[in-house]
Amino acid sequence: MKKKIIAKNAFYAQSGGVTAVINASACGLIETAKQHKTKISKVYAGKNGILGALTENLIDTSLESDKEIAALLYTPGGAFGSARYKLKGFDENQREYARLIEVFKAHNIGYFFYNGGGDSMDTALKVSQMGEKMGFPIISIGIPKTVDNDIPVTDTCPGFGSVAKYIAVSTHEASLDVLSMAETSTKVFILEVMGRHAGWIAAASGMIAEKRNDPPHMILFPEITFDQKSFLSHVEQNVKRNGYCVIVASEGARYKNGKFLADAGTKDSFGHKQLGGVAPVLAQMINNELGYKFHYAIADYLQRSARHLASQTDLDQAYAVGEAAVKMAVKGKQSLMVTIQRLSDNPYKWSIGSVNLSKVANNEKMMPKSFISKSGYGITSSCKKYLKPLIAGEAYPKYENGLPRFATLKNKLVPKKLKTKFMV
Repeated sequence: MKKKIIAKNAFYAQSGGVTAVINASACGLIETAKQHKTKISKVYAGKNGILGALTENLIDTSLESDKEIAALLYTPGGAFGSARYKLKGFDENQREYARLIEVFKAHNIGYFFYNGGGDSMDTALKVSQMGEKMGFPIISIGIPKTVDNDIPVTDTCPGFGSVAKYIAVSTHEASLDVLSMAETSTKVFILEVMGRHAGWIAAASGMIAEKRNDPPHMILFPEITFDQKSFLSHVEQNVKRNGYCVIVASEGARYKNGKFLADAGTKDSFGHKQLGGVAPVLAQMINNELGYKFHYAIADYLQRSARHLASQTDLDQAYAVGEAAVKMAVKGKQSLMVTIQRLSDNPYKWSIGSVNLSKVANNEKMMPKSFISKSGYGITSSCKKYLKPLIAGEAYPKYENGLPRFATLKNKLVPKKLKTKFMV
């Protein structure tokens, strides 16, 4: 006689900085889970990421309409709330793991899906190990997400293609603006973009350059040591040659000694240095030494929330990794992160793969040297070849009365079953 399979509930959480398409991964996961009712009863989303599990604030996604879940495809931000919170090692803080098991047991949770970057994959790995150590089996699957594109093994990270498209378009538009005014006004324009240790986002701006002396004239990468003398010399040369100079700078630009140009002197919840703005630092440097009139812009949250300019490739891949996570989980796969594998550049083809969480947790993928020009201020043709398909296609949200229509979720919490509260 066959043993009856009792369906378990799933826990899904969004982690870290959000993207224009992270909700598409949630959509892919929730819609696919509904197709596997014999194994996954309900999907509970953590209110504010992993904190939702620790505080027993679980959102019942089954109470949302199919229409609103589908609308997540077009909705930026984190629909269920995200958090920068990293679980400590098992021996350092056993109370967190004991609490997770307590919550998972109380709500019949047998699947853990964590949607985030490298630090988040570490959490997913720890949850997997927790199950083994504490005798509570739970299937843990990581779903990649980061605008920085710095998770190793996967060819790209959902979220990156859209921010890359936004930065390329914004650089192009701003460059035309500066060009039109350069004769009598602004000589230097600086766009600051995200990218703490890896220069992928900054590199995306280079796709707009079709011929020599096209903007951006200079790109500053975290992978290339900042040299003030060389930098100012190149700025001056570009202004004299072109009449203006457009610079795209990664927030992670740093000196030879490792100090960030924009070190704010504080740290975030993951222990990373908070960066205070490289654009004004560069602008002041240029003004002091060269006397050029300048303007700068800091893309900040605009670059990662710009759903109106999302890449269709990025949207497709974001949905696919959420879908694949469920398919892996119901097959009993464990301690894996979903990956995107590039099969060809032209035509662009890709497939879904996987990698053990231990291979990606807390690891970063930097820009390869072959992607950065010899000058250190531009990108190569091989970099453009890599980037081009990732920004392809337009995935406009649905509009009503001239404005995009985003999902409106109830986000109704599951009744709590535990008597004890957990203080974070």
